[in-house]
Amino acid sequence: MRAFVVVGVLAVLALVFVGAALIRDTQSGAAAEDACPAGFKRANIALREAKDVKIAVYNATDTPALASNVATDFKNRKFQVVKQGNDPKRVDGVAVLRYGPKGIASAHLLKAYFLDEAEPEYDPNREDDTVDVVIGNSYTQLATTTEVNQALTGLGSPKLEPGTCPAKEEK
Repeated sequence: MRAFVVVGVLAVLALVFVGAALIRDTQSGAAAEDACPAGFKRANIALREAKDVKIAVYNATDTPALASNVATDFKNRKFQVVKQGNDPKRVDGVAVLRYGPKGIASAHLLKAYFLDEAEPEYDPNREDDTVDVVIGNSYTQLATTTEVNQALTGLGSPKLEPGTCPAKEEK
């Protein structure tokens, strides 16, 4: 019986010490969040909803009106299509995603719509949050909602690109 009392008292003391340590912790998340090495760019890695993603759709094939058709498919899925047209450089793969630090999370979401078969092209000097979706010769169609969800599970969370650090959260 005495052993149970001793163990109980020790457990309560442990909780008190842990609580005090957490309350008095001077290493706040804000300090770590503000630390970004010189020359690094702030990158958005918080996964976005389709309605918050801006894209420009380009056709890099000989198929007429492909950019317009794909742009319509993306609009029907609530993406913000800000531009569409033809790309002068041909793409043999499914698609190429061109983006900068502010578009990392958006590009991550878009990879799922191509079942992770789109080739990423990261540009550290790009300042906007729009992702260029360049449709290639191997493109057939966008993934279904179920396929997108499965692909996102396989992709995991968006990752920082070299030379970037997490953007400050908007409050």
